[in-house]
Formats: sequence, structure tokens, C-alpha cells
Amino acid sequence: MTTYNENSAAALLQNLNDWQYKDNGIEKGFKFKDFTQALGFIVKVGVLAEKMNHHPELFNVYNKVNIRLTTHDSGGVTDKDFELAQKIENLF
Repeated sequence: MTTYNENSAAALLQNLNDWQYKDNGIEKGFKFKDFTQALGFIVKVGVLAEKMNHHPELFNVYNKVNIRLTTHDSGGVTDKDFELAQKIENLF
């Protein structure tokens, strides 16, 4: 499985809104009206991730959700991460 570095990921990141390459992963922060909306979003992301068998790192504080995607068994960013990021974008 091909892994991307910061340079090779740049072109694919242009297709995603505000995702950034950082420490062999891609990350984005989301902000919601309140905790309930943030939690609902996390549940939707979890369902997508489970269907893809590709599980993100999720961080939540009140109305903010930060998501980090990396393919742990490949040691970096792969097409799986970009595919899941695009599906997450479609939820938001």
C-alpha cells in the first residue's frame, strides 16, 4: 500500500476543505453549535469508519471535534485516509 508524505499528499489535500498533513497523518478540526451536535457527528463518523474498517483518532471537547487519520499498519497516510476524509466531509 502506497504511503504519502507531506509533498505527495499536497495535491490530494487540495480536494479536501481545511485538512492538513501533520506527523504522518491528516487532521481537521470541526466546530458545532453544541455538544449534542458534536457527539452526533462523532457517531456518524464512527459508523462510516466501521463500514470501511478504518478507524480514526477522534478528540472531543464540548462543541469541537478533531479528527486525525493515518493508516497505522502502513505507517502513514494512504488512500484509505483520503477516502474516509472525503466521506467525513460529505457528513459535515
